[in-house]
Amino acid sequence: MATHDIPQNGSEDWHSPERHYLAEEFADDRQFAMTLARGLEILHCFTARDTQLGNAELSVRTGMPKATISRFTYTLVRMGYLRINRLNNKYQLGAAVLSLGYPLLASLNIRQIARPFMKELADHIRGSVSLGMRDRLNVVYLESSRSSAPMSHPPDVGLSYPVARTAMGRAFLAAASREERTALLNQIKVRTPEDWTAFQGRIEESIQDVHARGFCLSYGDLRREIHAVAVPMRPMADGEILVFNCGVSAFLLNEGQLKNDIGPRLVSMVRSIEGMMGIF
Repeated sequence: MATHDIPQNGSEDWHSPERHYLAEEFADDRQFAMTLARGLEILHCFTARDTQLGNAELSVRTGMPKATISRFTYTLVRMGYLRINRLNNKYQLGAAVLSLGYPLLASLNIRQIARPFMKELADHIRGSVSLGMRDRLNVVYLESSRSSAPMSHPPDVGLSYPVARTAMGRAFLAAASREERTALLNQIKVRTPEDWTAFQGRIEESIQDVHARGFCLSYGDLRREIHAVAVPMRPMADGEILVFNCGVSAFLLNEGQLKNDIGPRLVSMVRSIEGMMGIF
């Protein structure tokens, strides 16, 4: 499946604030703390590619005046969410950001249950097996296992990719309630119209595939050299929907292997994990 007309964006790329929220949506919402949202948006400016940013760069990315940025960065440094690189006086994310995520990971005992299953399958397919959940218009990795086979851009905990561009994201859409799916698709149309234009057909196809056979496929939609398959879990007790995926370097795959072998194996793995957790 050709993808040459589709930008190959990953989580190392910065996205404008509109990808996270639209200020006008909350203009009349007295409960929405816009100042807090703007402060948090500064933290979203940092990526795996852009790990160090100055006030001027943060101002350009957020659209906020430099004076406002300076107050925010000063506060975030004092609270440990940013730190100053003394070599160039630019800001980097601080350790407090990492500590925020640990309680979430610790609360998901599925990571420990799934780990041996994931490693076994990753070794068998000579690729990676990851677990993720939705974060607004993205999916974020919570756990990942990979084989010793070479793989460009290996997955890792915390990586985040667009829902529309990934098998994992589209599997989530298929498993979501009709109301949640409709709302999320509307957000994709409004906030990331380029993704909607490029991937609308594949989203619809993926939803049909999950309902028909339990998994959906991606032939290089995110990265040309990586093909993927994803399977959503049944909802957890709290209603959260988690998704597993397999990623394999395209040159390692035989024709039809993703659909006829890896997809069914991933479905079987997910059903086994659900059984161990009492999810039926």
